[in-house]
Amino acid sequence: MTALLEVEDLRVAYGKIEAVKGISFKVDAGEVVTLIGTNGAGKTTTLRTLSGLLKPVGGQIMFDGKSLKKTPAHEIVSLGLAHSPEGRHIFPRMTIEDNLRLGAFLRNDKPGIEKDIQRAYDLFPILGERRKQAAGTLSGGEQQMLAMGRALMSQPKLLMLDEPSMGLSPIMMQKIMSTIAELKSQGTTILLVEQNAQAALSLADQGHVMEIGKIVLSGTGQDLLHDESVRKAYLGED
Repeated sequence: MTALLEVEDLRVAYGKIEAVKGISFKVDAGEVVTLIGTNGAGKTTTLRTLSGLLKPVGGQIMFDGKSLKKTPAHEIVSLGLAHSPEGRHIFPRMTIEDNLRLGAFLRNDKPGIEKDIQRAYDLFPILGERRKQAAGTLSGGEQQMLAMGRALMSQPKLLMLDEPSMGLSPIMMQKIMSTIAELKSQGTTILLVEQNAQAALSLADQGHVMEIGKIVLSGTGQDLLHDESVRKAYLGED
């Protein structure tokens, strides 16, 4: 079976500084795959390159059998790859509902759009309760829910989540992680970048540890969760 996403020897540079140094991994349909590592490891750069916001200097990205190397960002979304970015990037003066509708800007199936807006409200009831409020009035965790809901509005084949729990309270982080688990149970394919290594690896089918632009360790989520070097470096255990 061909993987939904195949990344081979991917290299990305900012000027002369190489931020991603030849990484390779794949994501099969229905899987949750996580990239973990410290700040500066190249995780966010990887996601931004996959979604077309950055151009690689080398390597290959295949998505659903098609090369993304020269595909512009808006076409990548239309192919079924959605990106919920670090920092959320919602539109604060627009209503919650209008933010969600923006996620469907490439679609013209009105009944399907309404159904998916309701799905977002089912996943995140607080958004439904406040649908006519300006998105900027939401808490950080609620804005993260909105960013995830908006990404789902494009009906992605692959949902990329960049640091969904960053800056959230433990309770809100748990809500976000339980929603990711629910999406997984519904068959959503997810590529997750997450600072909370324990939460990410607990959810993941496969995981990759990145350090200074390279993948230094790969395995199942459970294998990495119990790996001694991972536990010391990322789970705060001696």
